[in-house]
Parts: sequence; structure tokens; C-alpha cells
Amino acid sequence: MERRAEPRIIVYHAKQCDPRKCTTLKMKRHNMVKVVYRIKDLPYGSIILNPFSERALSPMDRGIALIKGLTAIDCSWAHIDDVIRRSILRRSGSRCLPYLLAANPVNYGVPTKLSTAEALAAALYIMGFKEKAERILSIFKWGPNFIELNRRFLEDYSRAEDSCAVVKMQRNFIPETSNG
Repeated sequence: MERRAEPRIIVYHAKQCDPRKCTTLKMKRHNMVKVVYRIKDLPYGSIILNPFSERALSPMDRGIALIKGLTAIDCSWAHIDDVIRRSILRRSGSRCLPYLLAANPVNYGVPTKLSTAEALAAALYIMGFKEKAERILSIFKWGPNFIELNRRFLEDYSRAEDSCAVVKMQRNFIPETSNG
């Protein structure tokens, strides 16, 4: 059986987490990602998942991901500003993920506080690599719950025409809060 083309996945690992709980290192042990420890080792032109990007990831990014790869940044949320400020992460391939809920045990149910594995799986799902997303999540006890928790969001985002459509869709999903 011929395997469908899938993007190469690269993760910059800042070594800021507990290695026993790190989703990146577990994905590396399962040969699902290539891990680099210097930002300059990230491939030029890849889609970089950046929570501060002004452009949302959409199905239109699929072609770039197939050619150049998909990159995630694994660092502490407390230090993400320092990592993101580095020039390579502000390039045009930078994309943010739309509104999703975490399913990992540390941030369960918290909007946008995804683990690296969840972020990669979400990106893959949105770009149409659903089987790859499910394979990544399958190595975590809580992993399959991520797709169940976010299925409505992921399905809608994966049918979006472009980044603007993803942003419009997420407005319907974000709950109204009094802190607004």
C-alpha cells in the first residue's frame, strides 16, 4: 500500500520542560518528529506555529507544509516571548492556530494552551492530514480526547477557504466572557 505524502515535522526544543512529561521528546522517541536545539537549524520557509502570528493556519497552507515542512516551538509559556522575538519566527511562514481547547492533563479544557503534540496534531488536521494527526495523538493516553473535544472546531477549520475564513469561524466558537 502506497503511503500518502505527509509534511516533515520539525520541533525547536528549548529544553525548558520536564523531560518525563515532554510531548516533543515522546514524539521523537516514536520517530514522529525531528528535534532541533538551535533556532538556526529550523528549515527556511517551513510553516512555523507561532501563537502571536497575525495570520491563522488554514487548509491553504497544506502545499507549503508538504514542500517546506511544519515547525513547532517547544518552550515554556512563561518564556515564549523571548523565543518568538527571534527573527526567524517572524517570517512569513509564521501561523497561529485558531481557537481550540487543550486536552492534556496540565491544561485540560483551557483555550489555546496546547501542548506541542496537540498543536502539531491540530495543524495537521486543519491542513487535511487527519490520519497523521491521529497517529501523533495515539501515543498519549489523553491524545484521542483532543480530537473529540475539538472535533466541531477542527472539522470547520479544515473546510475553511483561507486564513480569513478561519478567523471568522473562530469568532463563533470563542465564548463570550464578562472579562472581554
